[in-house]
Amino acid sequence: MFDEGRKWLEGLSVRGIRPGLDNIRNLLDALGKPHRSGRFIHVAGSDGKGSVCCMIESVLKAAGYKVGMFTSPHILSVTECIRIDGKNVTEALLERYLLQVRFAADAIGCECTNFEALTACALLAFRNEGTDINIVEVGMGGRLDSTNVLEPDVTVINNIGMEHTQYLGPDIESIASEKAGIMKPGVPCITINTGKALEVIRRHANELGCPLTIIDPEDADVTGCYPDHTMVRYDCGTFRIGLPGSFQGRNAAQAIEAVLALKDAQSIRHFIPIGLDAAKWPARMEKLDDLPLILDVTHTAKGAEFLGKDIGSIYGKVILVTAMLNDKDLKGMAELLSPIATKVLVSAPDSPRAAPAEELAAHYRKYHDDVTVYDTVGDAVDAALKMGGTVLVTGSFRTAEDCLRWLARRR
Repeated sequence: MFDEGRKWLEGLSVRGIRPGLDNIRNLLDALGKPHRSGRFIHVAGSDGKGSVCCMIESVLKAAGYKVGMFTSPHILSVTECIRIDGKNVTEALLERYLLQVRFAADAIGCECTNFEALTACALLAFRNEGTDINIVEVGMGGRLDSTNVLEPDVTVINNIGMEHTQYLGPDIESIASEKAGIMKPGVPCITINTGKALEVIRRHANELGCPLTIIDPEDADVTGCYPDHTMVRYDCGTFRIGLPGSFQGRNAAQAIEAVLALKDAQSIRHFIPIGLDAAKWPARMEKLDDLPLILDVTHTAKGAEFLGKDIGSIYGKVILVTAMLNDKDLKGMAELLSPIATKVLVSAPDSPRAAPAEELAAHYRKYHDDVTVYDTVGDAVDAALKMGGTVLVTGSFRTAEDCLRWLARRR
């Protein structure tokens, strides 16, 4: 019933990734400039962007705001990417706004990409549904990302690592410069980066006159890490975070500082503990209720470093099921996750960007002596569950999707 707009959106995927802002600006102009309505918090980084967005959303919602949120990629449905007042948009609402975007694109001859169309759809929904404030996650990089048309109240740049080097550059400095491209003159920026990435961000802040809040990662003191929550001490307060994983302590610190940088921070700050406790985000060390299975979307070396430590401390050794995309750090993930695995079951996600299973397995075989390749993620999960013990499925959003779809068919 609600599929004409969806089919159009899916068809745009053949246009791939086209960094640049001309398309999105023309498209938004044709839609009546929805990006000039409302307030925005803009979030970039390599790790933890979605979790930071989720925490900010939860705090603002607890404070009584009608909040819009745009994140990507989705896991099971594109409706997950656009949230209003803490809920995914309905199929009907998504269809309505996608058709409006399609009409506008056709009217001006705009050959937009999938992500440009989805960005426009989200901004249109926020304006028309009357949100008070919106949280927008960068898709890739920052400077030339289609979300970088906003005039935000606050920007956040989470941990920066090596990723998308064919688009963002060959080293941390280049990638940091692209991500720092979301910074705007005079607009507060929050970051937890260190080293060369921080040097780049600091230089941009000086050039643009941005008030820069630099969080020392050690100041986010995780005092407890549990299967369903994390305890963190930060800025003279102790907070219960409704997401598992010690990395969530750093994410929470950035969410706190982002909220405190808003002009109405004084009326919001008392809701920070409530919002952080209520925050929920799927596939972040998520223990499925009825199975000995942990689902996670970690796909960077820094994320794997924390994931390995947390899984080891909470669950001990696990059976690892992994599949990744070809532009990620396969070697780094293999090196960091092999120590927590009794067995490694490798496959390839159902994606044109999938890393070949044998290539990923070759990296794991450098660090582990029990590595088996399976045709599909579902086959690997099936085999792992039959082995007994706790299973960790990780490597990408598409791996999580494949796992959940296989489980749904199984039931």
